[in-house]
Amino acid sequence: MTEYYKQFVLGCQSFNQLSHYDEKPKGHSRVPSSTDLKEFKEVTQRDSLVQLEKEMASLLATTPDDKKDLAKSQFTAFSRLFQRFLEESGPSVDWDKIEKLPADAIRDYETLSTPSPNDIHSKLEKLVVVKLNGGLGTSMGCRGPKSVIQVRNDLTFLDLTVQQIEHLNKKYNVNVPLVLMNSFNTDKDTEQIIRKYKGLQVEIYTFNQSCFPRVSKESLLPIARDCDIEGNIEAWYPPGHGDFYDSFKNSGLLKKFIDSGRDYCFISNIDNLGATVDLNILNMLLGHKSEETNLEFVMEVTNKTKADVKGGTLIQYENKLRLLEIAQVPKENLEEFKSVKKFKFFNTNNLWIKLNAIEKVLNEGSMNLEIIVNNKTLDNNLNIIQLETAVGAAMKSFNGGLGINVPRSRFLPVKKTSDLLLVMSNLYHMKNGSLSMSPLRMFPTTPLVKLGDKDFAKVKDFLSRFATIPDILELDHLTVSGDVTFGRNVSLKGTVIIIANHGDRIDIPSNATLENKIVSGNLRILDH
Repeated sequence: MTEYYKQFVLGCQSFNQLSHYDEKPKGHSRVPSSTDLKEFKEVTQRDSLVQLEKEMASLLATTPDDKKDLAKSQFTAFSRLFQRFLEESGPSVDWDKIEKLPADAIRDYETLSTPSPNDIHSKLEKLVVVKLNGGLGTSMGCRGPKSVIQVRNDLTFLDLTVQQIEHLNKKYNVNVPLVLMNSFNTDKDTEQIIRKYKGLQVEIYTFNQSCFPRVSKESLLPIARDCDIEGNIEAWYPPGHGDFYDSFKNSGLLKKFIDSGRDYCFISNIDNLGATVDLNILNMLLGHKSEETNLEFVMEVTNKTKADVKGGTLIQYENKLRLLEIAQVPKENLEEFKSVKKFKFFNTNNLWIKLNAIEKVLNEGSMNLEIIVNNKTLDNNLNIIQLETAVGAAMKSFNGGLGINVPRSRFLPVKKTSDLLLVMSNLYHMKNGSLSMSPLRMFPTTPLVKLGDKDFAKVKDFLSRFATIPDILELDHLTVSGDVTFGRNVSLKGTVIIIANHGDRIDIPSNATLENKIVSGNLRILDH
């Protein structure tokens, strides 16, 4: 929503509430001065905030007594976010003030040293692993938490994560805890699922991120009428993973881990199968050099390709290293932001953060995350806005920030079924819950895969179209569109494009090998 539109809406709302004012308009008007406009904005902002807080108080009154304290805390946080949303105008970054990254801002992963076997145990005992587990699998046509989608050998994201941590604990005789940040959408299902891991050598903790009310785009008021979240789940939302800090502290887990001698948490998205515990990075964080032990916030970045142009990047701004997201970029600078030459790295959302530094920043109240305004239209055609924040945006609030340019293998997210095709294929080997690229692949980059949304977007439909996942060890590019099915033991090499025209169907026969081919709707096979 533009600042002009926001103020216009606020002005209309304020005017409508003056129902006693019915004097007919005069036949002339004057152009408001800048002072008048500023005063108008201040009045409308103040009025909107007052109205919102009245609505929040009404919602709080419908909250069960045993949940009132938590709801009050979350509503206070939401009101602060909403107030900033009203007051802040324009991009959060002045493009001309972006500075060149200092030479030491991003360290090459290859320069890190491996810890000695004697040190690994003591260093792992200082670590907590956190997985962001608030997302649903709806974009891939699945119900429930995304983390329970099967991705390899009937194992889910959650299964693979637990396997990784258990292997680490057994191999080095340590107790690295696994913490899941759930949302109200995923909490109940996740709690039921993790019971099956009780016999394993891994301690699992869970906590919930906040639950914020969705706000009508027109009235800027909550659309919920009461705090029965399950009864009206569309009226509420989890406010992005930037909520991690407050919710982690409120859960009591932050203090628990600090008191037990833990130093760092490693945070990553649960759908990033490349985000495993890295001993070299941990060794750097807990090293003996004074400049390295002062690191409070480390972000893993990797080289940007044309497929990653929308990903957040690291910049130097006001003498601090910070994350720049595409939502913060002025429209006239979007192409520059997407440039692979100017912004060479992008954020993998694999973060290493010092626990006592999180506590310090929160106690000081100095964390000020940029607001991401997420516009949505509900099934009933109601336009709403969600105010969200990103976990990596907190980097500017910490001292000793650093980027590490890691291999691309540490960024293996599964967002679509095209990603699922890659991780289910012979392109990867799996061992102890971790995936690694097959040594038989001649080059380290992954193939570019594009599958048609209509027939392949949902996991169920995707799986029904492959008798077995094809051999893609020598594949560079695959595009599939329309009603296409694959038989058993199909091999795809080079660039393969398969397009079934509307009303046509293409069945790739079992044991077929397609190398640099275009297969069109009439089943003619042409050299590419």
